[in-house]
Amino acid sequence: MNLELLIQNTSFFKGLDDDHRRELARICSVAHVKKKEYLFHEGEQGNDMFLLIDGNIQLHKNTEDGREVVIRVIKPGEVFAEVVLFERDRYPVSARAVTHADVLVFPKAGVHRLLAEEGFRNDFIALLMAKQRYLAERIQELTTTDVECRFFTFLRAQYGEKERIHTPLSKKDIAAAIGTTPESLSRLILRLTEDEIIDWQGKEIRILSNPWDWLG
Repeated sequence: MNLELLIQNTSFFKGLDDDHRRELARICSVAHVKKKEYLFHEGEQGNDMFLLIDGNIQLHKNTEDGREVVIRVIKPGEVFAEVVLFERDRYPVSARAVTHADVLVFPKAGVHRLLAEEGFRNDFIALLMAKQRYLAERIQELTTTDVECRFFTFLRAQYGEKERIHTPLSKKDIAAAIGTTPESLSRLILRLTEDEIIDWQGKEIRILSNPWDWLG
């Protein structure tokens, strides 16, 4: 597995120069996570940052009454848990594989050694700021848009504007990812099916009427 090529093809690291990407490749390793297996738990000592290579990872928090609140579903090419590099010593969320997943593991100590170099540090902070803007937009989306809009926005973000989508995620996982209940998602799917906008059979979603135009 060409770790340097995987890092090079990741949008998060596009702003790094070639030397810095090679340095990252030298300090990372590959981990294989089985479906439903935890990569880390909320509150555990945060020793690593991760890049998802394949599969899907769900990030969630536990409420005081025992409920899981999904923060997001990570897709291949996304970096996560970078918060432990600067802000926290412990993971603020739990990470569980919703499919089999392969991840690159970047040890915190190794990344900190690279951050001692000014050029790497400046590039890396710029990457974190760009991601922060994305998360702010995500919060706004969840608080200001309806379930249908969030559903199609999620599909576009995860799979692109396709007519046929194969998803390994369950309807429960997707409901959690868009901030709604499985019951609300089921009602939405029923309405979209009756209106001949989608056809969802098993793991395949067919888009019958183009929803991408009105998403903006």
